[in-house]
Amino acid sequence: MEDWELAVHAALERKAIDPTVLDIGRVSTFTEQFVICHGTNSRQVQAIADSIHAGLKSEGRLPLHIEGYERAEWVLLDYGDFVAHVFAKDKRYYYDLERLWRTAPRLPVPVAA
Repeated sequence: MEDWELAVHAALERKAIDPTVLDIGRVSTFTEQFVICHGTNSRQVQAIADSIHAGLKSEGRLPLHIEGYERAEWVLLDYGDFVAHVFAKDKRYYYDLERLWRTAPRLPVPVAA
């Protein structure tokens, strides 16, 4: 299983809403995939980010960088080959990464374990 798939599974364990995976590597060179999802409140956003971090850490992967955790409006976990974006709902639709990167193909989202 790919690391981005592990991230999706971990996010879904915390009831992440509307997970989307963009194959950014087809249109850019800075990463391969974006995992995008949102939660209903700041506690859930942090719980989703924590779950992604713990799930990948158990596989020996640590993020290169984490941003936005304290405010929990847009938490970014950069793993190099993929980036997880965990949003509060209003911020997800405000920044609309899916529209911004609309030329990137969508990958099938793995179903919850």
